[in-house]
Amino acid sequence: MDWLQALIMGIFQGLTEYLPVSSSGHLALAGELLGVEDPEKVMTFTVAVHIATVFSTLVILWKEISWIFKGLFKTGSAITPSPYGIRSLNEEQNYALNILVSMIPIGIVGLFFKDFVEQAFSGLIIVGCCLLVTAALLAFSYFSKPRAKEHISTRDAFIIGVAQCIAVLPGLSRSGSTIGTGLLLGDNKERLAKFSFLMVIPPILGEAVLNVRDIMATGFEQAMSGISMPALLTGFVAAFATGCLACSWMINLVKRGKMIWFAIYCAVLGTATLVWQLCF
Repeated sequence: MDWLQALIMGIFQGLTEYLPVSSSGHLALAGELLGVEDPEKVMTFTVAVHIATVFSTLVILWKEISWIFKGLFKTGSAITPSPYGIRSLNEEQNYALNILVSMIPIGIVGLFFKDFVEQAFSGLIIVGCCLLVTAALLAFSYFSKPRAKEHISTRDAFIIGVAQCIAVLPGLSRSGSTIGTGLLLGDNKERLAKFSFLMVIPPILGEAVLNVRDIMATGFEQAMSGISMPALLTGFVAAFATGCLACSWMINLVKRGKMIWFAIYCAVLGTATLVWQLCF
């Protein structure tokens, strides 16, 4: 992978990690079109661009992250202001608990079934089918009008976590699955979008730690065999910059209820992918 390919792949990663169109599906399609080796096999690149998107989340949602950590260790009867318009001392702890609960399904799959899922569900036909599923979920969430809730409950957090778990399939958007599921449950749009982006930070960091362990086991030179250091840095910067833009943009889009356009996009791309694979 040269620096130009890394730049394009990094842009794809940064944009599609937050937009509900599936980063794994787009990276697979982009890699096929660019003639790039499967980026999941270039482990150092995969780790770098995923960490870059975590950094972009930290930058855009720093106010919420700071609020959670400051409130976790507060005691007494003082009332803590919240960026969500809630004034309750325990809200920060409840929010952190919901994030932990949402991690349970993906943690189980990541620890025990990751290799099986990656081997059993691969190829562009799977990507095309999952893009159509993403389109259907986004369409249902757009036309559904459940009673709006003020807060994300622990029950909803777990269900959203299950949606994130299922989205390990290539072509099934993580943000689309979590946000679409939350909208179907009637959760507040803006808070849901922020929760969706915050809940993915621990799993991505956990996977990155495991990948770094594998890199150290195989040797740095072997891990870097598919990419040069300038290309790696290019991909990292591209993923971080576009991730910041996409994260901020996506929060505003969800708040304004514009998800249907992504449903149309995923439906067209999924159909085109299936036609390409089955007919040519």
